[in-house]
Amino acid sequence: KANTFSFRQDSTFLYYWGLDDPSLAAIIDIDTGNEIMFGDDPTVDEIVWTGPQTRIRDKAAKAGVGRTMPQTKLGVVVREAAQKGRKIHFLRQYRADNLLKVESLVQMPASQVNASASVDFHKAVVAQRSVKSKEEVEQIEIALDITREMQIAAMKMSRPGMYEREVAGAMNGIAIARGGDLAFPIIFSVHGETLHNHHHGNKMKRGDIVVNDSGAESSLHYAGDITRTFPVSGKFNQRQREIYQLVLQAQKKSIGMIAPGVKYLDVHLTSCRALAAGLKDLGLMKGDTEEAVREGAHAMFFQCGTGHMMGLDVHDMENLGEEFIGYDDQTKRNSQFGLCYLRMAKALQPGNVVTVEPGIYFIPELYKAWKSERKHEQYLNYPAIGKYMDFGGVRIEDDILVMERGFRVLGKKIPKTISDVEAMCS
Repeated sequence: KANTFSFRQDSTFLYYWGLDDPSLAAIIDIDTGNEIMFGDDPTVDEIVWTGPQTRIRDKAAKAGVGRTMPQTKLGVVVREAAQKGRKIHFLRQYRADNLLKVESLVQMPASQVNASASVDFHKAVVAQRSVKSKEEVEQIEIALDITREMQIAAMKMSRPGMYEREVAGAMNGIAIARGGDLAFPIIFSVHGETLHNHHHGNKMKRGDIVVNDSGAESSLHYAGDITRTFPVSGKFNQRQREIYQLVLQAQKKSIGMIAPGVKYLDVHLTSCRALAAGLKDLGLMKGDTEEAVREGAHAMFFQCGTGHMMGLDVHDMENLGEEFIGYDDQTKRNSQFGLCYLRMAKALQPGNVVTVEPGIYFIPELYKAWKSERKHEQYLNYPAIGKYMDFGGVRIEDDILVMERGFRVLGKKIPKTISDVEAMCS
């Protein structure tokens, strides 16, 4: 049974305890300042299969914890605290087995566990993990070094007649060979209009463009997340060049806004307005650009958010809830199509690491639905848009550190201008 799944430590546990081993639990007693690590030493039977393992007390000492107990004592300690009327703070759980464990620990139905999780605890974790230390930024850039190799390899090896899986497999191999792993399943597809397209079965052909949204994670599990779009045959055609340049200009404008105190919602809307203005110049949109964006007409082409927090998770802390990570009391989620998918909207602060990834996507099903409803027809030139239904999509993404003043684009440069992309693909 130990070979069923590879182990990936819960990121919040990893952040606070630094131990990348399974079957561990820990308690912080904020009243006494004490910490307890729970775990068991390996049996001889287990050592036969896994080799010698570090004893639990030595693991705990490595994390700066002086007190350990067997796993069976976790429930005892929690129940004793509850019986004394003490508040038990715990985080939401996203694995069914952990939901059942918490159910047993706090004596409530598993269906109620996440609804009863501590809001104060979530806010405290998000406040700490959102601000990246110097060491964390270094780990992200290690991940980005590997990610850069993956991206450049994809540009160099992609050719008409190859299958997407050949390139995706090569990128996966680079991540593993460099001592890391994938930060998320690779998105590498000539059908870039599907935002999270993990299918790699298409044969690439001349005239295709491919969206490569991929990233490695470092050996300490910090993520990189980069998207590049490039022509399979090495040269963009005129229509592809026009759309690509619009996305690139929108990304540059949005990155240029990054600074402490700036709401990421405004960064997103800057992308939306830039894309809408460019699409109007191409004859795909019409009318007043500000009104079109305010009404959500641009979401025909840009259906998702401009970016998200990044760190130990590629969508950092996503399991804790976006209402804590990307939103706050001053910034609430908008229900409008497109805006509702924005993961990050609140004001930026120094130490945040965010992605900036505008895109243009031509989705035939969305086009047909909106056209039949005559939706936003005062802003959308449906006959002209219909000619792009075989286009696919374009996305360009970089990872940005918010500084005390302004920003820094993380990682070494990866070809992004049309001339640099074409030169690398050739």
